Amino acid sequence: MAINFTKRLSVLAVTIFTLFILMPVSALATPVQFHATSSVIFAQTTKVASESTPFSEINLTPQQLQQLQAVRQRRNKEIKAVLNSSQLAKLAHNLHSGQDINQALKTLNLQPEQQELVEAILKFANLKMKAIISRNSLTVGQK
Repeated sequence: MAINFTKRLSVLAVTIFTLFILMPVSALATPVQFHATSSVIFAQTTKVASESTPFSEINLTPQQLQQLQAVRQRRNKEIKAVLNSSQLAKLAHNLHSGQDINQALKTLNLQPEQQELVEAILKFANLKMKAIISRNSLTVGQK
């Protein structure tokens, strides 16, 4: 009986993992609902690819812009899960005062474990955004 439960649980876990991996990125572009105090926390975008070129100058397709938005929303959701409520409030205040996401996160006095998680989340999101932008530059270069 316990073996059947373990087998079913492992099959379920593998199925969920496979669906998550195979899910298209555009499906993640649905808006994430934040409560009122943190809805504007992550309105800032991070600099990707070339540090001085904004997304508006790269000529991205609507689909690529949607993919970038999905990556940012996922990043924001993951960072929000790492921070406590007082850190979220301070982050919102810092972003409202004009700091970008990286500057705002540096002022939060994060615990070492939180710092590692946030850095990993940011690196992973930046890599995803760079991949989206580099796919754009490859298709532009082929035309």
